[in-house]
Amino acid sequence: MTLILEHSISLSISLPKGAVHAGMDVFYNPLMLSNRNISILLLNSLPRQNLKIADPLAGSGVRSLRFLKELKKNKIKQICINDLKDTFPQTFKEEALRNKLSISKLIKTEKLKISHEEASLFLLHETGFDYIDIDPFGSPNPFLAAAVARISRDGILAVTATDTAALTGTYPLVTRRKYWAEPLWNYLMHETGLRILIRRVQLQGTQFDKALIPILSYHKEHYFRIYFKVVKGKEKCDEILKLQHYLLFCPSCLNYKTSIYNQDICSCGQKFSFAGPLWIGSLFDQKLLQTMSKKNPFPEEQQFLDQLNEEASLPVVGFYDLHQIARKLKTDVPRMDLVLQKVKGVRTHFSGTGIKTTASLDEIKKLF
Repeated sequence: MTLILEHSISLSISLPKGAVHAGMDVFYNPLMLSNRNISILLLNSLPRQNLKIADPLAGSGVRSLRFLKELKKNKIKQICINDLKDTFPQTFKEEALRNKLSISKLIKTEKLKISHEEASLFLLHETGFDYIDIDPFGSPNPFLAAAVARISRDGILAVTATDTAALTGTYPLVTRRKYWAEPLWNYLMHETGLRILIRRVQLQGTQFDKALIPILSYHKEHYFRIYFKVVKGKEKCDEILKLQHYLLFCPSCLNYKTSIYNQDICSCGQKFSFAGPLWIGSLFDQKLLQTMSKKNPFPEEQQFLDQLNEEASLPVVGFYDLHQIARKLKTDVPRMDLVLQKVKGVRTHFSGTGIKTTASLDEIKKLF
């Protein structure tokens, strides 16, 4: 057994010698530390209180333990925690006691409920939640129907996908089958993959007249992460559907655009490749990001939050990669700060050599 420290929580867990896997006795992924940090920061940055929270795929329970320890006073009305393993309730109670949480009092006052069943059944056995965190090992698809059915009006649905290969075009047949879209295997793949995932979740919501609006969406390390705000209403759902288009990309000259059609000819005369349908709306609520950046208690997240905050100031679809353009033109790459200044662009978290801008490709090429 290893004693693991994660901010306010300590866990006694047996970690595998190799990579983490779904068959672990107690599932804990240290690479998801940032994911958990940002979920705590986001909830603490929202003005809402007395939330009913669901953690249906709890694993070690570290996220919920941290919620109980690190969320502001009166933030939690009730937290319902679940994992499929039979041993989970006892294991969670032991870890809660290790971390000096009054487990008996929390259960007696119904502030805490612990169960072990299939995640979708767990969600459907409860009434509406204000916050649901879907953080699976792999695709979130099996849990979306129950999560969308049980998320309340104005609630927050958090979704993680770790099957990035399927969303970024490594396995296009899987993308078509699981995410109902065409991927694009090029330097834009992480943004197109994220936007394909957003649309997939949104389509699940429109069936229940729930418009799922992204307030924070990003790609990091081996996963995609999206926080949706739920707005009830047919009209809002129709507005969401109007922002699901294709991204057309020219492999010949590197030009791209969005379109309601998946076929077109580029101005250079070549046929566009395409990705989608996908979400072409904003990935962020910039006011929320600004609040998170100011209130952030996790120094290791500050640079990433500042990057997202800068990117949110220019909510355009896609970006240009300076190294890719240089290869096409067979020339050197100009200084990033010079290009950003000339085209009034911003950096993007999707690529260290990418820029988001409203300038045209021709305007950028003139700087090389």
